[in-house]
Amino acid sequence: MNTGPEPEEVLEGRLPVHIFDLPVHEIRMGYRSDVYFWREKLILERDRHNPRVLMQVFQKKHAVLCGVDEALAILQVGTGYYRDLDRAQELFGRLLEIKTEMRKSRYTDRERFLSLVKERYEVESALDEIWVDQFHELRISALRDGDEVEPYEPVMHIEGPAASFAHLETVYLGVLARRTKVATNVRRCVEAAQGKPVLFFAARFDHFSVQGGDGYAATIGGAKAVSTDAGAEWWGSKGIGTIPHALIACYRGDTVLATYKFYEHIAKGTDIKVIALVDYHNDCVGTALEVARKLGRILWAVRLDTSETMVDRSLWEEMMQFDPRGVNVRLVEKVRMALDREGFPWVKIIVSGGFNPQKIALFEEQKAPVDYYAVGSALFEGKYDFTADVVMVNGRREAKKGREYKPMRPHRRRKSP
Repeated sequence: MNTGPEPEEVLEGRLPVHIFDLPVHEIRMGYRSDVYFWREKLILERDRHNPRVLMQVFQKKHAVLCGVDEALAILQVGTGYYRDLDRAQELFGRLLEIKTEMRKSRYTDRERFLSLVKERYEVESALDEIWVDQFHELRISALRDGDEVEPYEPVMHIEGPAASFAHLETVYLGVLARRTKVATNVRRCVEAAQGKPVLFFAARFDHFSVQGGDGYAATIGGAKAVSTDAGAEWWGSKGIGTIPHALIACYRGDTVLATYKFYEHIAKGTDIKVIALVDYHNDCVGTALEVARKLGRILWAVRLDTSETMVDRSLWEEMMQFDPRGVNVRLVEKVRMALDREGFPWVKIIVSGGFNPQKIALFEEQKAPVDYYAVGSALFEGKYDFTADVVMVNGRREAKKGREYKPMRPHRRRKSP
């Protein structure tokens, strides 16, 4: 077959493997794989039947592809076999025990913890010594993170000895599914915003361990910033954000004081922008003006985050004309007019709370004076499930019905969001 480029060629210009902090030994041992893929590898090795196959990867929707670089890193560290599998299983079992013991002793027995750290290094080194790397035997064609893809379009062809990478399917498909979902959802919001920046404020709606990859996927989708440092780690940036409602509560509901304390202890002398959260008292207009009057040029923006079950005080006399709940176009207009009227035209308006592509599009259609959209849980909605199929064996077509070989198209660079 030999359908794809050399591994070194396909890795050119990609994120380096160390970025991903992969659990290398768990990947190699199939610990994070569906058990049937690990058993496939064992059968092929034990039967000494190791045909050269071509694996075709695709999904079923129009999407913004992401996770390719991470999938390639998984193939890079996980393709191969253990020279002595019985010994590897013994060492790996001990490695799992060490990890458990380390979690137990970290806060109770420092001497024991440090001893386990040393032993873990020794066990991992012993596993590395009996690992036979076969990544160089693969030929891979792959699109790039950010490419726009069509339904059922192949995004990756992986060709090589079947047993060397059969156990990796669960891991790289899951990465592609997760990252593509986030990148696609962010892109839809970015497109709806028509050039206004979209902020990825979704970290608190999912497990903390996914922040690094999700933040990267968000930037591939076009997000201008993320809310956690971990979410910005892969490209060497930092998280951004306003003050939380909890800080205002700690200052007994004094939004002005809480915002000034943010300036005094965090933003002063730095390039960190001062953004006031102005919905604490359900009076966005009044609070925005109060903060602007007190802070003047220190204030960069106000953020509106009114609950979707609340009606802001400024709208109580207009409730029969439109749906007044939550953050709506009329509320944004009233805040903007009030700030401009009192001489604060530089203060930007950030909106959050229930925003998705549809709501952003509505705001843009009605020309809401929004400067930034902060989007949360909507960025985790939907699914973009990837599938991998063997479509060629030893150079001949061989595939499940309906999953025949399709040639790869050249990758298409993402549109500028």
